[in-house]
Amino acid sequence: MTQTEGNGHRTARPLWRDRDFGVFWASQTLSVAGDSFAYIAIPLLVLHVTGSVAQMGLLTGVAGAASVCAGIFAGVLVDRLDRRALMIFCDLTRTVLYGLVPLVWAFGPQVWLLYVVLPVAEAVGMVFQVTYVTAVRNLVPGERITEANGRLYATSAAAGIGGPLLAGVVSGQYGPTAAIAINAASFAVSAVGIYSLRFSRDGDAAPAPPRRRPWLELLAGVRFLWGHPVLRALTVLLSFFIFLTLGLTDVLIYHLKHDLGQSDGTVGTVLAVAAVGTVAGSLIVAPIRRRLGFGTSWIGALAVSGLAVAAVGASRSVPVIATLVAVYLGGVSVAGICSMSLRQQVTPDHLLGRVTSAFWTIHFSLGPVGAAVLTWGVSRYGATTIYPLAGVGCLLIAVVALFTPIRRPDPEHTGHAVP
Repeated sequence: MTQTEGNGHRTARPLWRDRDFGVFWASQTLSVAGDSFAYIAIPLLVLHVTGSVAQMGLLTGVAGAASVCAGIFAGVLVDRLDRRALMIFCDLTRTVLYGLVPLVWAFGPQVWLLYVVLPVAEAVGMVFQVTYVTAVRNLVPGERITEANGRLYATSAAAGIGGPLLAGVVSGQYGPTAAIAINAASFAVSAVGIYSLRFSRDGDAAPAPPRRRPWLELLAGVRFLWGHPVLRALTVLLSFFIFLTLGLTDVLIYHLKHDLGQSDGTVGTVLAVAAVGTVAGSLIVAPIRRRLGFGTSWIGALAVSGLAVAAVGASRSVPVIATLVAVYLGGVSVAGICSMSLRQQVTPDHLLGRVTSAFWTIHFSLGPVGAAVLTWGVSRYGATTIYPLAGVGCLLIAVVALFTPIRRPDPEHTGHAVP
């Protein structure tokens, strides 16, 4: 177990020597590797059966809407229930849900099933992700949070490099349902790893306030976000960012398959190469934030991502497209880790679940609409028109951020109101 000092806080031992963090790190990396199979296989499954990019976007939108709805209540569950048990329940539930797809599909294509399984799985996944954020806070000391998040993202992205590549191969050889079956098994592996952990909840010096009515507890996370000037600006701007980018994976897959005539294996290869950007961004985020500060790191990462997205539309070269998507994902990982780490650093532990839930609910609220609009735009005007528009939109968000408290170099030291 992790050593603690006399005041109950964890000592700053190297992360590679922390047994609980190591187990969590390994199990989540394996889970992400398996999850990347569904990331590729489900859009391919829809495309193979329907041939429609609009159907891909609709399914993404419906699943995203379910995730947003679950996010409204996820924070209260996370702050009230045993976090370890909740994560295990979420993993086992997703094992069953994704396992149903290859079983039912064995009797013939059933697209309707995806409209049942994917929204429920995404809703459960939202609860898991909110709990995941609190788990990191409960596994490492505050000054190591950005480093821990960087390592988790880096190895998860590294697993994501091989995952899409293998998913493309498996989908090409055995069909997308075989790749989805592998994803189901990965959640079982994650559940076993989490079962061996013990989370501490000793991050706050002050005791948690008594529980209130559920509706008031839901609003507590929103009030905290609104009371912190940097978190407030991040929440608003990232909501517009997700509107522009949630459907980009569907657009990329459609562009490669429909416009450029590439195979499933090539699609997997492109996404695997692109994941190198996430690895790179995750590895450099901690030193970049230390050297440049929060504001420059976040705004610069978003600007680079926007430029990369805009440039994708000007190329028909598969290697160039893969490189540009890697740059985009690298910027997204730097901005995302900075944002998540800040929330973990400034939020009291007893509120962290509700703050995370409130942030993601608001953040993702425009995503399903954006995915539907983006894919509809591609079907009507083509990917080469939509990519530049999305990229310019991301650049505008970075420009707006320059005029908000996000530009501050050390917002973790900014005062905030606790409800």
